[in-house]
Amino acid sequence: MTPSEQSQHALALCQMAPVIPVLVIDTLAQARPLAEALVAGGLPVLEVTLRTECALEAIAAMAEVEGAVVGAGTVLSPAQMADAAGAGARFAVAPGATPALIDAARINALPLLPGAQTCSEIMVLLEQGYDVQKFFPAEAIGGAAALKSIAGPLPQVTFCPTGGISATRAPDYLSLPNVACVGGSWIAPKAALAANDWETVTKLARDAAALGR
Repeated sequence: MTPSEQSQHALALCQMAPVIPVLVIDTLAQARPLAEALVAGGLPVLEVTLRTECALEAIAAMAEVEGAVVGAGTVLSPAQMADAAGAGARFAVAPGATPALIDAARINALPLLPGAQTCSEIMVLLEQGYDVQKFFPAEAIGGAAALKSIAGPLPQVTFCPTGGISATRAPDYLSLPNVACVGGSWIAPKAALAANDWETVTKLARDAAALGR
């Protein structure tokens, strides 16, 4: 799968909903009901970050939920890329990009959403065929205003900004022509997960899904 093909897949995923939940799952038992709650709320594309011991198992469990399109986030190495593919991930997200990581995405036929901050990083990825990229950490590096400015010289790149984005800030990004969706963790707050409060998660997901209307 070439970088251009990976970006086509990534764009299709980004266009499925205005928000991709960025999920940190501490307990495997949370995985399936969390996926069910998010899908019920209208957010089918789910990013499970590889920051916990059960993350790969969580991806496998969530991938079994009807309607869920589950990917791996915080993918930092070729080994993690291979593990994510083996767990059933359908895409990978990285905070940046390295030659080894890009090669691993090709080898594992896993669409990669690579991260970039600066125009130089964006241009390097664009040269390789990635015209859909992650803008991270969005709020810390200028937010929606920065992406609006980047659209001037680089209108051919589409972004999924993540990092510090809230329900109140998301519309600022989604109004931009170079933003396909945003990534956010506010849809699955730790308190709700700890309490198995799936109704709250579904409500937050429904509100987030409505941002694209």
